[in-house]
Amino acid sequence: MTTPSPAPASRIVIAGGSGFVGQALATRFVGQGHDVVVLTRSARARTDGMREVAWNGRMLGDWATELDGAAVVINLTGKSINSRHTEKNRREIISSRVESVRAIAGAIAVGSAPPPVWVQASAVGIYGNAGDVLCDESAPHGHDFMADVCEQWEGAFREALTPASRGVVLRFGVVLGREGGALPMLARLARFGLGGTVGSGRQYISWIHRDDMVAVVQRAITSRMVGPYNACTHVPETNASFMKRLRKAVRRPWSPPAPAFAVKLGSYVIGAESSVALGGQRCVPRRLDEERFVFAHENLSESLKQLLS
Repeated sequence: MTTPSPAPASRIVIAGGSGFVGQALATRFVGQGHDVVVLTRSARARTDGMREVAWNGRMLGDWATELDGAAVVINLTGKSINSRHTEKNRREIISSRVESVRAIAGAIAVGSAPPPVWVQASAVGIYGNAGDVLCDESAPHGHDFMADVCEQWEGAFREALTPASRGVVLRFGVVLGREGGALPMLARLARFGLGGTVGSGRQYISWIHRDDMVAVVQRAITSRMVGPYNACTHVPETNASFMKRLRKAVRRPWSPPAPAFAVKLGSYVIGAESSVALGGQRCVPRRLDEERFVFAHENLSESLKQLLS
């Protein structure tokens, strides 16, 4: 599938763009000839066509001028959820998301030429630990911590969105890519014989290939999309099925299962959060279907083979 790009030589601002998802987007946009500005806490000189500009994700500063006249702003900012969910970390996970949204809104408000498109990241975690329930964008939202994070994230976006900007919320599933995200870590565990079923194995993983993720963002920019969209494939996999396919991709036919108590203990030891692995959502991209978006990668086995080869 060929997805049209934004207007030639347009400026695209990616807040929180130094992570795996942001760098995948930035690389694609640079390759299309755009002026790509990455807002990051630790700006450095680049030689690959991107410009990094410092910001703290909370307050207005010189970075705000980059949004004036930009074609698009994409906000991916947020502290990683894969940390132990202590009270302190919970506050930071929420505040990092909400404050970045408000900072971008403030920057747009003081400019003379607001970006016509604002693409805002969210997550399928908004549906909570939904079990077997099939979740499209109209599904009820959950009541656990991650659902609350996404509720506050999206709520801040709705309150901050300026009339001149068309707002799109992308509720990402697990983004699979070889350069970062969850897949390299899971593949290493599987290669070391630790790629067994996690917990009951019945929890669902809604996923999307990195290239399809980029294509969804590009569609959000160039189309008339507005509001929330599930950014994941039509084929969510249970954890048991996902890990089985992953083991096959790295040629490890069997690994011992990891019961829930072991996952909780191991997560505590390494400073991670067990609920990220033990819960899940079974999501489908109904609104992308209405947009006639076509996924290039919906076969998990083939995707894993291609990404891990």
